[in-house]
Amino acid sequence: MRLWPSKIRWSWSLPAAFILFFVAASAPFPFGSTNDLSIAFWCLCLGIAVIFAPTRDLRAPHLWLLAGIAVIVLGYAFVLHEQLSDHPWVAPYQPIWKQASDLLGVPIAPSASIVKNEAFFALGAPLANILAIILGITVGADRERARRLLWVIAISGAAYALYGVLSFLIEPTMLLWRDKTAYLGSVTGTFINRNTAAAYFGSCAVIWMLLILEDVRRRLPERHIAWRRLSLDLRTIPPREILPQLGCLLICLMALFMTTSRAGVGLSLLAMIVAFTLFLRKDLPPRTGIWISLGSGAAVALGLLQLLGGRVSSRFDSQGLVDEGRTEAWKSTLKIITDNPWFGTGMGTFQWAFPPYRSPNISISGVWDSAHSTPLELASEVGIPMALLIALGWAIMLLVLVKGVFGRRRDVIIPLVAVATATLSLLHSCLDFTLQVPGYSIPFFALFGAGLAQSFLSREGRASADGSATAPRRLSATVA
Repeated sequence: MRLWPSKIRWSWSLPAAFILFFVAASAPFPFGSTNDLSIAFWCLCLGIAVIFAPTRDLRAPHLWLLAGIAVIVLGYAFVLHEQLSDHPWVAPYQPIWKQASDLLGVPIAPSASIVKNEAFFALGAPLANILAIILGITVGADRERARRLLWVIAISGAAYALYGVLSFLIEPTMLLWRDKTAYLGSVTGTFINRNTAAAYFGSCAVIWMLLILEDVRRRLPERHIAWRRLSLDLRTIPPREILPQLGCLLICLMALFMTTSRAGVGLSLLAMIVAFTLFLRKDLPPRTGIWISLGSGAAVALGLLQLLGGRVSSRFDSQGLVDEGRTEAWKSTLKIITDNPWFGTGMGTFQWAFPPYRSPNISISGVWDSAHSTPLELASEVGIPMALLIALGWAIMLLVLVKGVFGRRRDVIIPLVAVATATLSLLHSCLDFTLQVPGYSIPFFALFGAGLAQSFLSREGRASADGSATAPRRLSATVA
């Protein structure tokens, strides 16, 4: 497939598409874009792209999606006002300010946040994600641009995986141009944390697997796959046309296992198994086909763990899925939520809110600057109502994507990739902070938006469906 048409005609929508592709490919590069300068730059780029965002291909379902995002934006704006304002409308002041005023003997202006103005600086990452998903919907409403976004993320992901493997083999003590101070025995690519790197490489492996399956399925005869003749049919495919994609998949898998991330590897393999089964569900034998596919995928995953993931298996054996310190941190975060249920402690304030609640069962070494569970940390910072609103948005997004997977006939790979990577990132973020790293979240929120946009029948698809439905009626009328 060609990423770009042979002749590109200028339109005002082109800047939005090119900026989105640039940001999706580049966001992982500067150490996962975790610093404020990188986040501000991506927000600027995405904001400019939104100005040029194409609207010609948007239809009523897309407008409803954008309206739902607008509701979440309004929720963020309300919470932000309450946490930043000197005179919030309904949010109570944090008692810590009165305690500080009494101890110091001087008047201190109170606030609904435990750290004044921190919510403003913490807004960058959520804003970038919102802009990315809006652009994903508007740009991805065109099927060709949605597919190009898919390829941009896949190719850039393979390039980062290749860099991660080579840098680990050549100079494992360096991370880009800086000294690597953590995870010296693991591949992290351009990310600082190996778990985020594992989720990124695993998501890219899911994309490459589905691209390969789509290419192979398209080359097979137009019928259900004859599994007994599958090896003969596969021999008709020229190797040079499929080997580059297989090579990219292998590189992503190699980098994934070399991260030694337990949850990242396990959830990535699970996402690949389920995505493989859903893509080929119509070609599988009835009744038992799905179970055979899931069982075979599990067997292959276990084989890969033994072949490529020896260190991952040893970490599972010695530490299990989750270490004790992390579960204790979750319990402490729940106490923060209990004491601040409505508006939280303030966006971006977890590292200051956590110490008084820190469990004595956690090692005294180190600083917990995140809860290692994005839903819990979100609820502790913005309150339960806002967290539930965001959870509702995620639930609707996943339902729309699943509907797209089972409803579309053409380009089903786009919503399937989106729902697979969205589920992977959501589950992984329940155990870590993957979606809090803009280098991961920005490209994949854009992909989620493209998947949402392609979860509805296009005008051509609806016209063909209506034509096929009315054809028998016309034929019967003619015969009559």
